Amino acid sequence: MAIAIKQQLKLSQQLVMTPQLQQAIKLLQLSRVELIETIQKELQENPVLEEGETSSIPIEEPNSDIDLPSLSASNNEETPWEKNALKEDEWRQYWEDDSRRVVRSYSFEEREMPNYENMLTRQPDLTEHLMWQLQMSDMSDEERQIGLNIIGNLDPSGYLECSLEELAEELNVSIEEIERIRKRIQFFDPVGIASQNIRECLLVQLNHLGIDDPLVKALIDKYLHHIERQNIKAITKATHKSVEEIISAIDIIRTLEPRPGNTYSSGDIQYITPDIYIYKVEDDYVIQLNDDDLPYVKINSFYKDMAENGSKGAEKDFIQEKYRSAVWLLKSIQQRQRTIYKVTKSIVRFQREFLDKGIKYLKPLILKDVADDVGLHESTVSRVTTNKYAQTPQGLFELKFFFSASLRKGDGEDIATKIIKEKIKEIIQNENPVKPYSDKQIVDILDKENIKIARRTVAKYRELMGILPSSRRKRPLAYKK
Repeated sequence: MAIAIKQQLKLSQQLVMTPQLQQAIKLLQLSRVELIETIQKELQENPVLEEGETSSIPIEEPNSDIDLPSLSASNNEETPWEKNALKEDEWRQYWEDDSRRVVRSYSFEEREMPNYENMLTRQPDLTEHLMWQLQMSDMSDEERQIGLNIIGNLDPSGYLECSLEELAEELNVSIEEIERIRKRIQFFDPVGIASQNIRECLLVQLNHLGIDDPLVKALIDKYLHHIERQNIKAITKATHKSVEEIISAIDIIRTLEPRPGNTYSSGDIQYITPDIYIYKVEDDYVIQLNDDDLPYVKINSFYKDMAENGSKGAEKDFIQEKYRSAVWLLKSIQQRQRTIYKVTKSIVRFQREFLDKGIKYLKPLILKDVADDVGLHESTVSRVTTNKYAQTPQGLFELKFFFSASLRKGDGEDIATKIIKEKIKEIIQNENPVKPYSDKQIVDILDKENIKIARRTVAKYRELMGILPSSRRKRPLAYKK
């Protein structure tokens, strides 16, 4: 058989998790304080960046459907972000132009600004964050009960501590049903949660990111022990791949989170400032991102000139690398603000009655509703709404507040559980302290308002609000006025 050398043209897609893409995803989930700290750190470390005279991050109102940046393919096809992003030459002009573009701004001479001195918040722990997503998911009560037990059996790193068999026996359901719910929880934020081992956790994150590289999967599946020991030689020998290919695949793996639960390990108390202001102007609501105290960053013209004309060799390579990093930071900040704006705008559309009239008009809303409305993944909406606060005509709320599961009223209409909790609280506040209402009596009162709810549900909501049972709320007869 003759052996011949032939040239073949082969088209393939290769996904690369670049440092710039990691930065964009990371910036999205940062709180406002963390974003300011990140910008300040970049200003210190990157000589191409400098701080301007004003404290305003240029942000435009989104005018197109822009999602988080997708992982780029090796062919010349542009990602949705790249198609909508300003080109590098445009960014140069953008940051040198004296007329800075900002989110639509409205001046209100008599606008009363909120007092922030007593506004405190606590970083939610892992269980709270997952429970919120579970409550906001489109699961049945039976499925949520399984999810509750899965979440309750996670260790601080986010791994499932017990076996599926133990859970199935405890809940008297099939292992297949436990596994089905667990698979859904694995795609909650943080992605990879409820995995049984590090291999599964990393593969779930790969799936979520859309990375379908056989070498990356093989390294996670078979060679993690070699990666931990940095034994590149053993991996190249086993896979018959080049050192460059192995290192490139390992770089992607290093971007994944082996302990997803650690993101929510802190419960420190902190002061909060709104990320968004929601104002009512005539008959419409206006959304304005809060850019107070955000450092104004721009490209230093001196280093820009060096990158283009004034340096050679290693010096030029260094300046150009820092220049590209600076441009990506500015793009990532703008993308973060646009995404927050889009999600907030969707929430305002869903919860307009609440903004107009208050808590009793809060509508049932789950993550999937907003995700479908703005074209994002549910876990992205979860990231955007965590630790982001909006100042509204009804007060200051975390964006997560606007999501609420629902119960069905007797007439078939859905009612948000937050409204039911408020009604229970109101009933108890107006009860006779000498003869407080039992949970069953509260059920009967709600039933008269056509709200069908079980006694155990009233007890659960009461406990969540920190309200004691009737036996412990009772006051002596002498207390009666």
